[in-house]
Amino acid sequence: MSKHDVNWMYAEDFAVETPPIQRARELSQEYGVDAISPAVGAQMAVLAASMNAGSIIEIGTGLGVSGLWLLRGAPGAQFTSIDSEYEYHEHANALFAEAGIDHTHVRLITGSASTILPRMNENSYDMVVIDADPLLLLENVEHALRLVRVGGLILLPRALWHGEVADPTARGHIPTAFRSVMTLISESDAVLASLSPAGDGLLQLVRVT
Repeated sequence: MSKHDVNWMYAEDFAVETPPIQRARELSQEYGVDAISPAVGAQMAVLAASMNAGSIIEIGTGLGVSGLWLLRGAPGAQFTSIDSEYEYHEHANALFAEAGIDHTHVRLITGSASTILPRMNENSYDMVVIDADPLLLLENVEHALRLVRVGGLILLPRALWHGEVADPTARGHIPTAFRSVMTLISESDAVLASLSPAGDGLLQLVRVT
């Protein structure tokens, strides 16, 4: 095992999940949903806390793992999450309640992000999290840049996509989509960007203009 692998495992084990997050992770496994890793969740919580996020929108609720982490970091935030699966939202709502999150702070919208996002208010969110269909990545990033305020943060978990993004021989649609987004970001003056290798990668963008 390489030192890189040892460091990665240590970082994952260092992140301690609450019982509701553990249950959300177990449900994710039952439903075949690939939840963010504990290290990525902890990093997202720290980022939400550090900016005292008051409004967060997430594209891709899943069973609530990422939402629970985000609200652990910013428990007073108004949290909106979009997913096409109503059943996921039923479970996530129950887990948010179990975690003691005020239900008036949570809005779960069932439907297609492509339909819902154009109706959301511009420059209205402190944080946007994109964890949905990677084939719609560019479209969702464009929406996120419109929705987040200047100084706000956009997070893209899975940005290294099982190690394929860093592998130039991996030519699949998904790693290609992530590479295209990263190329556009690197050429843009509108954002500052950082790529963390935690979990399956976490791309962090701050809107500066």
